Amino acid sequence: MNQYLKALNDCLNNGVDVKSRAGNVRKAFGYQMRFDLKVGFPIVTTKKMAWRSIVSELLWFLEGSNDERRLAEIHYGKPKSELKDKTTIWTRNLQADYWKNKSEFEGDLGKIYGYQWRNFGGTDQIKDLIVSLKNNEDSRRHIVSSWNPGQLNEMALPPCHILAQFYVANNKLSCQLYQRSCDMFLGVPFNISSYSLLTHILAKECNFEVGDFIHTLGDYHIYHAHLKQVKEQLSRDVKKLPVLKFDKKNIFSYSPGDFILENYEHHPLIKAEMNV
Repeated sequence: MNQYLKALNDCLNNGVDVKSRAGNVRKAFGYQMRFDLKVGFPIVTTKKMAWRSIVSELLWFLEGSNDERRLAEIHYGKPKSELKDKTTIWTRNLQADYWKNKSEFEGDLGKIYGYQWRNFGGTDQIKDLIVSLKNNEDSRRHIVSSWNPGQLNEMALPPCHILAQFYVANNKLSCQLYQRSCDMFLGVPFNISSYSLLTHILAKECNFEVGDFIHTLGDYHIYHAHLKQVKEQLSRDVKKLPVLKFDKKNIFSYSPGDFILENYEHHPLIKAEMNV
């Protein structure tokens, strides 16, 4: 994961310091990373990543849910009635002051990622993408968008990772993600692994091999509150990437336990507060 560490270091050393909506940040604009999915699964090794959280969120998106309590069910493997005190990576967004009065039911996050993936103006983008990949692999229209301008005010958080384009060549499926807003310490490592996993799932569904994951960053930034943690992470040596193992199922029927990272070696967790 040297690609990620280079981007992190670039932002740290070349970014400009500004005040933002969610706190002081050091930011830069425009950066691209490329990961060859055939040489190992892209997951940060310079700190421990929450693999089950990464998988659970992606499966929640694929399901088309906007219910934070449904995410809890997927993550913990129990009905929501037994999870009253359990949190998820979306709990703070759900509880944010700017969203509380807009929420229509317990757990409601509005028309966020999964909703848009499965119901963008009535279009199921995931099903359409699979049909397109299977029947017209050379198309330049293999796209999934989360950015719906007419519904941004109906979301607990406007999408940060907004558009993914898929590409097939030599029977290998690649993905390029454009991310408008990139929290370099907490968010970006999560997003790299999430969309790499999505590429693996789609490749298996459509009988392709995996190619590359390309991550294009717009406004990429480090919160000042994370500067100490970033410097700690940059001081650590990278470890060999793990291997992803899973058996093919219907794309909408996976569970978190289906995805195994073999030989995931990592440094200890580095704690940091999420900015919302």
